[in-house]
Amino acid sequence: MNRWIALLRGINVGGHNKIQMGELRNLCSDMGWQDVATCIQSGNVLFGADSSMAELEQELAGAIASHFGHRIQAIVRPSAAWPLYVRLNPFPEASQSEPDRVMLALAKKKLAADAADKLNEFAAGGETVAQLTDTLWIHYANGSARSKLTPTLLDRLAGSPVTTRNWSTVLKINEMVGGKG
Repeated sequence: MNRWIALLRGINVGGHNKIQMGELRNLCSDMGWQDVATCIQSGNVLFGADSSMAELEQELAGAIASHFGHRIQAIVRPSAAWPLYVRLNPFPEASQSEPDRVMLALAKKKLAADAADKLNEFAAGGETVAQLTDTLWIHYANGSARSKLTPTLLDRLAGSPVTTRNWSTVLKINEMVGGKG
């Protein structure tokens, strides 16, 4: 059985698309997934299953729509990839001093080859975007609240829906999968 991480986009943000993690774990277990665990309230699920990434994404998004009534994106990656993501972080100094301003971004489909280049054209105020393997890394030097690097822009230039996790959450997920920092 393969181990996976599912990242849900846009739940429990600003009071929208509320999902309790206990209910989410139960839903995933009811779908037949094994050893289900969650990490923080933003929808990070570690589980075992034998389907493909695309099948798992579709199954989870459909189950959430049916059970909770929320139409959200689910992005799934092999849990074995997570320690590599940690090692690839191109902003280690900023991650240490301002972990909430360094984001790992994962897209539902293969990233557009020039996604980071195009995003950097919109970057301002010391923002930087880097593209490594199947990841985008964003350093929001002044925070993301007023950035032009919005979720809509990320989706458009990446070529498919994107979800982000800050450095602190990336490290918590890495602990869940047994990775080393």
